Amino acid sequence: MRRIIVIAAAGLSLAGCSSFSLDSFKSAPPPMQVQLDSAPQGADAVTSIGPGCKTPCSVSIPAPEANFTVTFNMPKFQPATVPVTVTRSPGDFTSPATTTLDPSPVFAELQPAGP
Repeated sequence: MRRIIVIAAAGLSLAGCSSFSLDSFKSAPPPMQVQLDSAPQGADAVTSIGPGCKTPCSVSIPAPEANFTVTFNMPKFQPATVPVTVTRSPGDFTSPATTTLDPSPVFAELQPAGP
């Protein structure tokens, strides 16, 4: 009878280990600052993932998982959209993952609208 209890306890403890993962020790990536600018300055810049501001400015975004765009709008100028490429380097147990944005800062040269 004692063997059955020991075997059952060992089985239950091993079952609990199957859901253990080192990913639980990794922290969530911190928000990123994205610098936005335009020529002429004063354009409304909005990211496709939410935040926006009036150039020149900086917005805080959650670390993006995929590429995104920034659209610049200003009265009497044609809108411009700039694609931003996101490159992620996975971290390991001793170092965090890194995220790189290209271009950085995000810049658009707005063209005057026609008559």
